[in-house]
Amino acid sequence: MTYIVTDACIRCKYMDCVEVCPVDCFYEGENMLVIHPDECIDCGVCEPECPVEAIKPDTEDDPDGKWLEVNSRFATVWPNITIKGEAPADAEQFETETGKFEKYFSERPGKGS
Repeated sequence: MTYIVTDACIRCKYMDCVEVCPVDCFYEGENMLVIHPDECIDCGVCEPECPVEAIKPDTEDDPDGKWLEVNSRFATVWPNITIKGEAPADAEQFETETGKFEKYFSERPGKGS
């Protein structure tokens, strides 16, 4: 098992999880974060830190493996992030929206740290 970031993170990108990760396995895209599944040690400290509950075990809410694939793929091309940054100014507007991957996902990298 590993942890994954789901579409609840898109356009919210709160970074509380980054600060608590003991192995720095978060990677930053333009509008979301992902976890590198090969680096994650399955400690789970990041999961309760996410205010929008975007972080889940890969065995939960990912029956077809879509989110494990998204996390795996983009963790290899986006920059590593180890320091909490600012969430988007309009993040609260997107907290409860569903279907964000199809509407807003960007493959562009973030800044990293």
